[in-house]
Parts: sequence; C-alpha cells; structure tokens
Amino acid sequence: MLNIPFGKTPGSVLERAGAITVGKLSMTEGAFAIHHPNMPTPVNPWHADVWTGASSSGSGVATAAGLCYGSLGSDTGGSIRFPSSACGLTGLKPTWGRVSRYGIFPLSESLDHIGPMTRTAADCAVMLTAIAGADPRDPTALLAPMPDYVAGLAGGIRGLRVGIAQTYAFDELSEDVLTALNGAKDALAALGARMVPVDFPSIADATTAWMHLCLAEAAIAHEATYPSRADEYGPGLSGVLEAGGKITAAELGKAHILSDQFAGQVAHVFQDIDVLLIPVLNTPTPGDAEFVEMAKGDISELLRYTAPFDLTGMPALTMKGGFDKHGAPIGFQLVGKHLSEDLLLRAGHAYQSITDWHTRHPAVD
Repeated sequence: MLNIPFGKTPGSVLERAGAITVGKLSMTEGAFAIHHPNMPTPVNPWHADVWTGASSSGSGVATAAGLCYGSLGSDTGGSIRFPSSACGLTGLKPTWGRVSRYGIFPLSESLDHIGPMTRTAADCAVMLTAIAGADPRDPTALLAPMPDYVAGLAGGIRGLRVGIAQTYAFDELSEDVLTALNGAKDALAALGARMVPVDFPSIADATTAWMHLCLAEAAIAHEATYPSRADEYGPGLSGVLEAGGKITAAELGKAHILSDQFAGQVAHVFQDIDVLLIPVLNTPTPGDAEFVEMAKGDISELLRYTAPFDLTGMPALTMKGGFDKHGAPIGFQLVGKHLSEDLLLRAGHAYQSITDWHTRHPAVD
C-alpha cells in the first residue's frame, strides 16, 4: 500500500521531474499479503489465475499491462520483487533509506523500502534518479551522494564477481526456476562476469527476526485505528495486527540481536563478491487460490529469498529470466552491497542487452 498525501513524497517528486500520474492502483491491505475483501483485486495480465504478488500488486499489473511507464512499489518482505517477478517486470528494492519514505503509511518502519517498478533496468535508472536522495522530512533518508544512474548503465560488467550460493539459491529449485536461474548465470558469464562460489548463512533465525519485527511494527503503525476500528479491517490484516500486539519485549529485543548478527554474516559473504544471484521463489509463481492458502500458514519458505535482504537493507534488482510451463513469467534477483544500485542497474542493463525476456509482453485485450 502506498498511501501518499500531498507533499514531498516519491510520487510528487516524480511529478516535479515531469512524470504524469495516470491513476491510483489497488494494493493489498496495509502492504501485507492479502487484499481487503471489499476492494477489487488486480488481475495478472499474463495469466488470470496467477498471483500478482504482495503488496504492490496493482503496480505490477499496471506496468506489465502497459498502462504506465513505471510505478512505485513498497518492499518490506518482498513486495517490489514478488509482483515484479509475477508480472515479468524489472523492479528495484533500493538500499534502505536511499529513497525517502516521507508521506507513506508504514507497514514496518525499520524494514520498509520504496522503489521503482518498470519494464527495463534503464527505465528503473531513470525513475530512481528522480526519487532517490536525502529528504529533511524523513530523518532515515540517507545523506550519501547519488551517482548518475543513467550514465553508468553503459559501463559493462566484465570482471564482475557474481556470488553463487549453491545450497541456498540453486538446490531444491523447481525445474522451471532452475532453468531461468542458470540462464541468467550463463548470460552474465557471457558478458565477462566471473562466477564465485560462496556459502550463505542460515536464514532460519533471520526469518524469525523479520517476522517479529514486521508484526510488532505493524501493530505500532495501526495503533490509532486498531482495534478501535477493527470492524473496518479485513481478516488478513486483522490477524497480522493481533499477532503483532502479542510480540513480547524479549522477542523484539532478540529479533534486533539476530538481525544485527545476520547482517554481519552477510557482509562477510560480500567481501568476496559484488552481487549475489538468487531466485525470487523456489517454484513458479503460485496461483491466486494457492497463495491465499499459503498465506494462512507458515510463510517462511515464501520469504526465503526476499525478507533476508529487507532485514539487511541491501539493494536487490529483480528481472524476468524466463517463463514457466503455463506461460507465466519467472524472475530472478541480483543482490548488491549497500548503495550499489548503480552497479545492479548496470548489470541488469547488460543482461537485458543480450537477452529478450524483457521485450516480451502479455497479450492484453
């Protein structure tokens, strides 16, 4: 959910840069996983029965259908990357704080990221140039200088060190996803990148930490209206807020400790690589009905390749790398060090210069 009032928000910054806002989009309630039962649900333009991704589902659908040049998404546990993968887009979750969150209703203050969703890495670079940077109205917005994301696209990636975490990212993938991931690996190697085997730390504790932080902070974000106006909430978000209110101080403190430890472990991995190549999901995108059932249970497996990098605040670029047996897109991710968006976009642009997945669009009636 992007609840954007007037002011210096990512949307208004885009407008001042010359963008034309064409409409509002339907998202999941509260930027979590489920749509409110009284609101319309976006339909995936590639396949009507396939999940559109949470929470920036409307952003993914509108951009994939060609209704707009690009859109904004929010990513707390994967909600730029899930709809970008499901709808066949190029989506960038920037470094935490690279884009101001001023004016945006939070899901989880310490995990929320805002970024562009477009059809190409070059388009992502254009949008990021407009929305990134310091903002006095958001004290968490980073003060680091911004590179020229567009000018840097043509640099090539010869010598780029691509991390291959076999156990974490390649084992136990479905055939369709593994084919797409291996195709991305081969394309990057053909461009001069070097594949470097790495061991990735266990994500079990990190996923637990993410869940406790997200649930507790969601409850804080809604404390003015929940439970006082609980009858206006859908059952999905109500369940999240009820669970968040039950997180103990000890659980929350432990979550912060585990988060810091995990971030340090991942930083050690990136001493030897520039980017990490991973999937978005270990299976093709689920159907809508299948996802609703998944969301009612343990979602840790769903978050396996996304939530860890919201926890570390590292940037991640999602691109289309193929299609499943039903013709629905399959995405993959390149994850980078903090503030390496320019490198990720350059790598994405190079990949798209020798592949044509991003040029294939759904047939929209």
